Amino acid sequence: MKTVLMVAEKPSLAQSIAKILSRGNMSSHKGLNGTCSVHEYGGTFAGQPVRFKMTSVCGHVMTLDFLGKYNRWDKVDPAELFSQAPTEKKEANPKLNMVKFLQVEGKGCDYLVLWLDCDKEGENICFEVLDAVLPVMNSTRGGEKIVFRARFSSITDTDICAAMARLGEPDHNEALSVDARQELDLRIGCAFTRFQTKYFQGKYGNLDSSLISFGPCQTPTLGFCVERHDKIQSFKPETYWVLQAKVNVDKDRSLLLDWDRVRVFDREIAQMFLNLTKLEKEAQVEATSRKEKAKQRPLALNTVEMLRVASSSLGMGPQHAMQTAERLYTQGYISYPRTETTHYPENFDLKGPLRQQANHPYWADTVKRLLAEGINRPRKGHDAGDHPPITPMRSATEAELGSEAWRLYEYITRHFIATVSYDCKYLQSTISFRIGPEHFTCTGKTVMSPGFTEIMPWQSVPLEESLPTCQRGDTFPVSEMKMLEKQTSPPDYLTEAELITLMEKHGIGTDASIPVHINNICQRNYVTVESGRRLRPTNLGIVLVHGYYKIDAELVLPTIRSAVEKQLNLIAQGKADYRQVLGHTLDVFKRKFHYFVDSVAGMDELMEVSFSPLAATGKPLSRCGKCHRFMKYIQAKPSRLHCSHCDETYTLPQNGTIKLYKELRCPLDDFELVLWSSGSRGKSYPLCPYCSNHPPFRDMKKGMGCNECTHPTCQHSLSMLGIGQCVECESGVLVLDPTSGPKWKVACNKCNVVAHCFENAYRVRVSADTCGTCEAALLAVDFNKAKSPLPGDETQHTGCVFCDPIFQELVELKHAASCHPMHRGGPGRRQGRGRARGRRPPGKPSTRRPKDKMSALAAYFV
Repeated sequence: MKTVLMVAEKPSLAQSIAKILSRGNMSSHKGLNGTCSVHEYGGTFAGQPVRFKMTSVCGHVMTLDFLGKYNRWDKVDPAELFSQAPTEKKEANPKLNMVKFLQVEGKGCDYLVLWLDCDKEGENICFEVLDAVLPVMNSTRGGEKIVFRARFSSITDTDICAAMARLGEPDHNEALSVDARQELDLRIGCAFTRFQTKYFQGKYGNLDSSLISFGPCQTPTLGFCVERHDKIQSFKPETYWVLQAKVNVDKDRSLLLDWDRVRVFDREIAQMFLNLTKLEKEAQVEATSRKEKAKQRPLALNTVEMLRVASSSLGMGPQHAMQTAERLYTQGYISYPRTETTHYPENFDLKGPLRQQANHPYWADTVKRLLAEGINRPRKGHDAGDHPPITPMRSATEAELGSEAWRLYEYITRHFIATVSYDCKYLQSTISFRIGPEHFTCTGKTVMSPGFTEIMPWQSVPLEESLPTCQRGDTFPVSEMKMLEKQTSPPDYLTEAELITLMEKHGIGTDASIPVHINNICQRNYVTVESGRRLRPTNLGIVLVHGYYKIDAELVLPTIRSAVEKQLNLIAQGKADYRQVLGHTLDVFKRKFHYFVDSVAGMDELMEVSFSPLAATGKPLSRCGKCHRFMKYIQAKPSRLHCSHCDETYTLPQNGTIKLYKELRCPLDDFELVLWSSGSRGKSYPLCPYCSNHPPFRDMKKGMGCNECTHPTCQHSLSMLGIGQCVECESGVLVLDPTSGPKWKVACNKCNVVAHCFENAYRVRVSADTCGTCEAALLAVDFNKAKSPLPGDETQHTGCVFCDPIFQELVELKHAASCHPMHRGGPGRRQGRGRARGRRPPGKPSTRRPKDKMSALAAYFV
């Protein structure tokens, strides 16, 4: 029997699709990576009985990166990144072992059906899966087709079964357009980012950003925010005057009239008009009109409009909104949330999704009436040729979804019902008055049929007091005539919703990438999100944009990126050559990069005004080992130490606190040690600023602390304080934190595992002896007699933290609050887990562990 391998984009998606196709009659098991499941069932394919295997990836399988030395900032000129630096596809998440997992599942399979998301990124992932699976599949006979592509827009029985019945092929052109975008963003972004970061962080100490990044889409996005900031700063308010009249309709009712001239900017002229009208006692009706008007129902919902509303009305940032929408989609509540289309195809079943909502407690009455009276065909919108508009696929409640997801789902559902509802109709009445020589107007609206505003009440026509019935020539007494002084006001800072509109208008990013670009400028500290989700540029963001304008405005204007996006779309349509577009665009940006480097002094002049030099920043903390003068600790991101005498800067671990470590010195270079800590319940370790930046031993890497140093005799090193292999990760060593008493801690030097132990002990030492069972170092613990938890009133005990039953009750395992990338180990970074002194040689860890590592340390996860 032949086997069909089917691959979806996410584990939850694979399970939902398999459940629909197998009608629930399937068996499931975890794959070798422990993350993706495999669902198996029997069926027919191409007219023959087969065994189906449905599994998934977790987004992109591969990512693009530079080879070897080109990833080292200090070894490569950024200009080389445009053409000379070779790139390679690497596993996007090595810990998932996704390529090996796909090869194991694909081995011996006869057919491959790709159920990746139906957008350009999904097409690209299709070919990543193909590269992994095709070499291990059974060979074809006579050119038989073995690769198929399923195209679908929602996780419903109808859509999934229809997709299975009309399988197509993956689109190589769309995949190439993604490859081109990835390579352009990598080469251009890295070249500019490396140069900017090294140049400006080497000169200024209070930039407060760990990376001065540039992105072909990110920078124009920032440009929009700074452009609005500049308009606010350059705005000069002007004073203007308006006339306001009030007439009495009857004893208890009056009307405010609007001046037809609206406003004047000359006070004397405004006073003249007031003098001409204030003595008049009556307002005469010049004309009346009553006109039936309609407020149109909304167009069908696409991604950009959903993100706009989520930000402006629901208070959800674009990235958070997109993640929430993706979860709703994979759970089958809405259709595919990434679409540019606002037009439903003629054959789209609108009544099906509507019937799903017929019993919902919030809108059942509206839906039932629409189904009974007949739905209104949605307005004709834009058909981008991708997916149908975002549509609710099944009913849900807040209890099912949780408050955040429910708010987005509720909006999507109300919007859909509104698109098949009728327009809101109202009667607009207008009365024109004359008071002396001046004309005034009063307008009122009366709702005739609420239409779609019944389901979207926030779109309702405002309730206004109905106007009196009158005719030309009627008069009303004037009760008040006055002149008001006002001022023009500046525009406010851009909201996320307004920024999304500008990005869509100018072709910056795609519906999927717009949230990422906005999130990036927030993460880089270029803008801050204020109340009302308004984006206020920081000093750094403002100076960068002004610097780009000064040197080369095209680096920040949307025009050049918009042109690149058009070329990428032509690649996707098969109308442009991938290599030609890539080569031409890189050549343009390479020239711009060289000009930027030659002219960077122009931006530097702006930086000097806003930021302080390194030597004038920070506070004295520890002594330099070369000149023995105090180095200054610069706390702003990226935190570092700077010696103004030697003009040297030493990077430090981020996302924690730094303090002097007992004025102790490194035995290798005489630098004073500092102590990094992530907090009282997290991990901490000493480090030598010089060794951390210039590793003294071959088995050390840049950024390591004393807890990873293999110095054989230093009292702070791994060799003296290491205990044994981490119970969580494969490459870490548990190291005693000698500064943590009386609440002692043992922490992994790779991952974020922290074991709290021996509380109230006044001394804990790592013994020279090892455990006979697991070969870990023994700990010698001394307690005060009054606080000793040891049996028999003992105050001293030496034992293994893993195996000794006396110690097991005195240890609890936690995850540290901070997990900086510096602390994470990967499968290739194996080093000695024990200590070099009289135990295992470094690099030869013991493979023996306690029989139950979680019971050996009383496990408690936070």
